[in-house]
Order: sequence, then structure tokens, then C-alpha cells
Amino acid sequence: MFGKKRSGPVIKTQMLSLHWDTEDPFLFVSHHCDDYPKGNAQQAPPLSEIGGRNLGRDYKRIFGFRMYHGKVVPGFPIHAHWGYETITIPEKGFIDHFDSLGNQGRFGFGDVQWISAGDYYQHDEMYPLAYDDRPNPNDITQIMLNLPLKDKGSDPEVNTIWSENIPVYEGNGYSVKIVCGEFKEILAHTPNSVSWAADKDNHVGIFRITAEPGAEIVLPAIPQNINRNLYFIEGKNIKIGEESFDSPMRLKLITDDITIVNGDSPGVFWLLEGKPIGEKMSSFGPIVLENDKRVREALNTIRKEELSRWPWDIVDKTQPKGTERFIRYHDGREEFPSKQS
Repeated sequence: MFGKKRSGPVIKTQMLSLHWDTEDPFLFVSHHCDDYPKGNAQQAPPLSEIGGRNLGRDYKRIFGFRMYHGKVVPGFPIHAHWGYETITIPEKGFIDHFDSLGNQGRFGFGDVQWISAGDYYQHDEMYPLAYDDRPNPNDITQIMLNLPLKDKGSDPEVNTIWSENIPVYEGNGYSVKIVCGEFKEILAHTPNSVSWAADKDNHVGIFRITAEPGAEIVLPAIPQNINRNLYFIEGKNIKIGEESFDSPMRLKLITDDITIVNGDSPGVFWLLEGKPIGEKMSSFGPIVLENDKRVREALNTIRKEELSRWPWDIVDKTQPKGTERFIRYHDGREEFPSKQS
């Protein structure tokens, strides 16, 4: 929960953990950061490092990493999304992806996957330990963005934006990766037509900011009806107004111009902005729909049809060892980045 309300540019503060609280139009954020070792022939950790874990539900950071719901390769086997969007950004590491539409791929190292799941949608997201000659650390941020009621039930859309195509603003001692929205007149493309972010009037912004020691970052003013939150995930002793803060910390900010003075170590921030959707909805687990009745119906559908709607042979499918980044859509189209690892 947020702390007490403050005066000045920082309205409220909250400590961060694995899952981050957000404000409308966002639902929540997951931040996965693990020091995975060298991979074996199965792109998995050595057996000696996964013994004794609660495999299938492993959220303890043992030997520097978690297996999450994976039992061989870490990650998240088949699971549903329904009624919202998922924006996934692995700054480090790969994600292998297969879904109920028949799409598949591997992305990572700064790429962005954007999924708009207005209707029933399933996928797996596995974290392959692709390298057997060096460790496989990952740093994955997954942002859940709600959909308005009019777009609940819309056909799912899946797209990948390669890191080489993501705009970056270069400031004096800092840079801003523009995943969504506009920063200092540089605009990022929203790939899916069914998205709250597709309408510029909703002012949805998703920005990853990296700063050198002592850098001054100026956040431009935005309309007063926009929610603005800064997630300070690496660094110490930043100064905003007359106050200082250490990571990991969530800071709710006013909408005026704000100057952030980084501390004496490199800093990493996520900035999330957006106009609230402001509609009453119900949610449970992976579902966000109109009301409790629709949520119960959706849960029942998932329970009955989860496996019959899955077109792949296993529920935790990964790409073969040695695979580079790509996406292959269900209609046979393929896309590749301009550069590979």
C-alpha cells in the first residue's frame, strides 16, 4: 500500500517487490530478475540446483534464481489472459513464446512483445538458458494494461517490436527507451489496434530511463487527469524536489515538470503514465471483465477448454537450442530483427 500523502512533487511512496502496484489504466507489473547459470542440453539449470524446490510453484530465490511455474526450463507454462493487454520487455535473456492462436517465437535483449487479449487467449512464456558457455541472467518487466469495456471480447492481437526499432531519447547523461507514448517529441508506435494506448488522447506512456551518476532528468508536464508513477529499481539517493529516495521504490508524481537528480551510482527507472479508463470491472486471476458473472463464466470456460484449445504438443514448449530471435505467425508470416545476438 502507498504511504501517507505528501506535499511537493512526490505525492506518495511505496516499497517495491516482485509485483508492482499500479494505477488505472494499468493493472499491475511483474519484474523478474534472476541470475540463471549456464544452460544444459535442455536449456535448463543443472539438476543439482533445482533439487529440493517446490517445482511448479517456485518463487524462492535459491542459488540466485527462481523456476516460477517451470519444472525443467524456468518460466510460465500454458496459462490464460482475458480482458487486458500484456507488454513484455526482457532487457536481458530470452523468452520462448507459443500461443493458442498458433503463433510462436523467441524474443529478448530489449525487444517488446505486445499482446492485446480482449477475448480468451493462452500462451506459454519460458525462459530458456540458451547459452551453455556462460551464465544466463535475465531482467524481464511485464506490464499489464487494461482494456475498456467496449474492447472486452475483441480478437487477440500479438506483435513483437525488435529492440533495434524502439526509439530512444538521448539526454545529457541519461537515455529514455520509449516503449509507448511520446517523450520530448519522440513518439513510439503502438503495434496493436485494440489498445488504450492506440489513442494519443489517452496519453499512455511506458518509458525505461537509465541515468549516469549525477544526471538531471526533466520529465515534461502532462495533463492533470493523467496518472503518473515512477518505479525506481536501481540506484541510490536520487533527489526530487527537497526529498531523497533509494531504490526499490514506487513514487507517485504530480503532473507538472519534474526534475530528477540521480545519485552517485547508475540509476534505472520505469515511468508509467496514462489517462484512467475509469470503468467499473471485475477480476479474478487472469481475467478482467465486466462483472462477477462474466468472470465466473470465463473461469469455467478456461477450466473446460484449456487443453483442447492448445495446438502444441506440450504445455511448456521451448524453441530448439541455438534458435535466434524471430516470430512466426499462425498464417506463416515470419519476422526477424535486423541484427542477431
